[in-house]
Amino acid sequence: MHVDPSDLGEKKQKVLYDYQARDIDKIFARLQEFPESYNLLYQLPTGGGKTVIFSEIVRRYTETTRKKVVVLTHRIELCDQTSKMLSEFNVKNKIINSNVKKLEDQNEYTCFVAMVETLNNRLTDDQLEIDNVGMVIIDEAHYNSFRKLFKFFSKCFILGVTATPLSSNMKLPMKNNYRELIVGDTISSLINKGFLSKPVTYTYDVGLGSLKIGMNGDYTVKSSEDLYTNALMQDKLLKAYEERSKGKKTLIFNNGINTSIQVYDTFYRAGYPIRHLDNTNGKQERMDILKWFKTTENAILTSVSILTTGFDEPTVETVILNRATKSLTLYFQMIGRGSRILPSKPEFSIIDMGNNTARFGLWSGDMDWQAIFRSPDFYYDNLVSDDEIERNFKYVMPEEIRKEFSKSEDVEFDIEEEYANTKKYGLRSKSVLEKSIEQHARMCAENSEDVFDARILSKLLDRDIEFRVRRYSYCISKSTKNYRDWLQEDYGRKLRSAINQIFVDD
Repeated sequence: MHVDPSDLGEKKQKVLYDYQARDIDKIFARLQEFPESYNLLYQLPTGGGKTVIFSEIVRRYTETTRKKVVVLTHRIELCDQTSKMLSEFNVKNKIINSNVKKLEDQNEYTCFVAMVETLNNRLTDDQLEIDNVGMVIIDEAHYNSFRKLFKFFSKCFILGVTATPLSSNMKLPMKNNYRELIVGDTISSLINKGFLSKPVTYTYDVGLGSLKIGMNGDYTVKSSEDLYTNALMQDKLLKAYEERSKGKKTLIFNNGINTSIQVYDTFYRAGYPIRHLDNTNGKQERMDILKWFKTTENAILTSVSILTTGFDEPTVETVILNRATKSLTLYFQMIGRGSRILPSKPEFSIIDMGNNTARFGLWSGDMDWQAIFRSPDFYYDNLVSDDEIERNFKYVMPEEIRKEFSKSEDVEFDIEEEYANTKKYGLRSKSVLEKSIEQHARMCAENSEDVFDARILSKLLDRDIEFRVRRYSYCISKSTKNYRDWLQEDYGRKLRSAINQIFVDD
């Protein structure tokens, strides 16, 4: 760790890590070169200590220049957290909230923390004026709502801070508002240095053909609700939790309140400790739910994006993405909620139920943020499509399930090859699924004592069945969700009949 003793003075300051001190020096080098009318963007992963870094910047800047700093956030919770951190750096600050109409005491403070909408309203209506401001710091700078305030601070040095330098609005790229980007340590580097928890990622293939893209470029809430509230998806989610996270503190992200409520009902009926949280919960209710989540060892909290920023709970052991998103920023924010490290938590689990990992890559993978900042359109245009993701997916039977079928020599079945044979030999296309059902029935019978055990064992094949049905639907060019759902249900019925027949014949 590193700290410059000359900056400490008589006050007891927080000690900075090497990478934090290095990035602060880079930012101050730009500040010295361009002391005003310069917009700089700084990127650092969630959990890297962005608030610590800009709090130290505020402390050093106000002491050396005798000018003031304004810190902008987009949520009141972030205002409170930022103000507290600034105080720990001995920065005398004041929050400008809805109750503050004038700043008659502004000479008592060196820094002001404000929500963007509140400050914009005050400045637009000429209700207040902040004197001698030299720097503006924008937290979560990828949100475009901050742009409206730039005109009030045109002579200032503006520092935007974000984990993902990609605008929340594709039509308003960040390169239009910031002159350059400084990139901090990578996620993998922070993991290797012991600052972030190591992720273990599990992916569950999901057919997203029914999802629709909205005006904001992401999947609409309605189409997401239709997909993720259905019984098959709820069952898949519950099984994924039981396979990978049972007994662990788990955070579930959804795209829609109805989905989250349905998740709550599904897990509650299964006997698991779970609570639901969304933006309709009152402040006290929210505090009570988060306290319960913090103090309950194996708690499950299902929510609707409300916890993507300003929420820090290091005891989270698993993050479940029970939604698909086209937003790289949201992808990183959701997973980042589980990345805080503890002595008892060297790693955490990611359960992806929306093909997000296939779309964006691993959360801890290397990202060329400079290229994304300079050419966001190129990045968006080269994202893997949902159709391509689904077509390239190959189901691999998990090891624990394969053990249940240990007496079967071969558990794989090539749908495409069998379909090609039907064309070659003039067979019915449905014979592909019939052969697949025959193999699955034989696997269940070979590894069971009786028909009842075999039918129970067949439940373990749900993901394999879903995969085979999807591959078949691609082969026959009839891949609507309703048709696939019907095929899958029909497959299950015929599999149970085939298992019964095997034991009758025996």
